[in-house]
Amino acid sequence: MKNENQAKKSELLNARQIVNLKSELKNDWEVIDNKKIKHQFVFKDFLEAINFINKIARAAEEMSHHPNILVCYNKITIEIWTHKSGGLTELDFELARKIERFE
Repeated sequence: MKNENQAKKSELLNARQIVNLKSELKNDWEVIDNKKIKHQFVFKDFLEAINFINKIARAAEEMSHHPNILVCYNKITIEIWTHKSGGLTELDFELARKIERFE
């Protein structure tokens, strides 16, 4: 059952589904070409930013779903898409919701 659920969550989303799932996020994530979502988080310093990344890393490992992370001192830019599917899936928004809880 878990594999079936994971497979369903890995199906590409259409534009309407993307808009609906994006509206459930608390931050204003940028949707890029309906293929990925991106958001920048800003922290007080480098150490706080790295602690945030470590929380993301644990969640990503648990989900086996890994975002692209760009570090620029206290600014962390996250890009999420399902590489295997070639675009946005429910898994991407699930990971984004988890990331938002770490703020």
